[in-house]
Amino acid sequence: MNEGWQIPTIAVAVDLVVLTVRSEALQVLLVERGIEPYRGRLALPGGFLSSEQEDIDTAAARELTEETGLDAARLHLEQLGAYGVPDRDPRRRVLTVAYLAIVPDLPEPAAGGDARSAQWTPVAKLGRRRLAFDHSRILADGVERARRRLEYTTLATAFCPTHFTVADLRRVYEIVWGETLDPRNFHRKVRGVADFLVPTGEHTTKHGGRPAALFRRGSAEVLHPAILRGGGN
Repeated sequence: MNEGWQIPTIAVAVDLVVLTVRSEALQVLLVERGIEPYRGRLALPGGFLSSEQEDIDTAAARELTEETGLDAARLHLEQLGAYGVPDRDPRRRVLTVAYLAIVPDLPEPAAGGDARSAQWTPVAKLGRRRLAFDHSRILADGVERARRRLEYTTLATAFCPTHFTVADLRRVYEIVWGETLDPRNFHRKVRGVADFLVPTGEHTTKHGGRPAALFRRGSAEVLHPAILRGGGN
């Protein structure tokens, strides 16, 4: 270690990419910042650790509840990555640990904490609109993580309610990937993965036509074979 070298003081924060499928679109939860910097700009929900003793996962769950009113216990929550570009926050050097959260369609969130408002926003409608800090990059990484994970894992079921049809599940894939899937081929693939879907013994006519079987998520976590984008197999 070089003499005179000092360990830099770095603040630690958490940010959350919360995705859902609602109104036939992939949507992200954004908050309008109520304080500087970037007052009035849209941002991902998040904030600083409350103390040196607070666990990062605990901080992510707490910030989600404080700024949106959502209960982290109902969500799929996983670490997305760490972001530490020196000038990402104009106040000081801040390292943030980003999380990806997947939720079924939920009511409009309630803002709190440092957020002036909280809202679901279609990802496709953001276009080139820049979010506060480096949140546009974090959001892009989160969306791509979700799309990629749908290929190899059973993550798609996290977008669904407790009971759902194969058509509901297929629609999740189509909306998240932005492509149309062949219904019969998709049905064959998902029903061919052991413990992916578990029949409930119940049926629904919500889609019209013949009653469709209802399923719940099984114990499988990995898809074998994978369900690939672009019609791959």
